[in-house]
Amino acid sequence: MTRIAVIGLGEAGSLYAGGFREAGARVRGYDLRPRLADGGQVDRLADALEGADVVVSLVGAASSLEVAQEALPLLEPSTIFADFNTSSPDLKDRIAAIGAAHDLDVVDVAVLAPVPREAERTPLLASGRGAERLAALLRPLGAPVVVLDQPAGAAARMKLLRSVFTKGLATLMIETLGVARAVGAEDWVRDQIASELGDQGPALLDRFVAGTYQHAERREHEVRDVLAALEATGQPSDMTRGTLAWFERILSERPA
Repeated sequence: MTRIAVIGLGEAGSLYAGGFREAGARVRGYDLRPRLADGGQVDRLADALEGADVVVSLVGAASSLEVAQEALPLLEPSTIFADFNTSSPDLKDRIAAIGAAHDLDVVDVAVLAPVPREAERTPLLASGRGAERLAALLRPLGAPVVVLDQPAGAAARMKLLRSVFTKGLATLMIETLGVARAVGAEDWVRDQIASELGDQGPALLDRFVAGTYQHAERREHEVRDVLAALEATGQPSDMTRGTLAWFERILSERPA
């Protein structure tokens, strides 16, 4: 039985914890707030990590380095630390370096779709030392893992490239619907957009828009990383600058 510790029991972490448990893994979770109703959460980080084959970090980019610094020295030599957080390639590389200093496998994992859609079956891209071993442990639990034979940071970089499109598309939808609403044509324009998105068009449109507002703070941070990655290549970044402006607007309009 694969033993998994999930650090961070927000929406994504709770779904992964529950999904892996239902698939047959032994799961312990750790978070500052009680979330798992079935008793899977423990009160101390060390208790969650003890005996784990895999540690999944889902605490958000802002906390990922601090959590890695606290968790990695506590791990057994055979444990894999899998950083599922959406963060920059440089940050993933820094966390991998901490793991290397302790002779531990740290895997950079990019989550390639919204976790609420498919939970533990959400597509994953993994790179770094131990990526193949992680894939061998998670695939039997239903997690589709594609491995890049590259160092930690490579998977994060690929996700940032993908986010140029996905985050830009979401804010383009919001902008289009906004101007349509202003001229009294929202229903017609909404139907036009949905028809271009296939059979699941209406639901997909709603998910893009709602998800943008719901996760604006985390995605604004992600888009900043996307913009930095684009600027480093010397390629034009006009659309991504517009995407970032939209996330900044959404956050500025939230009640204090």
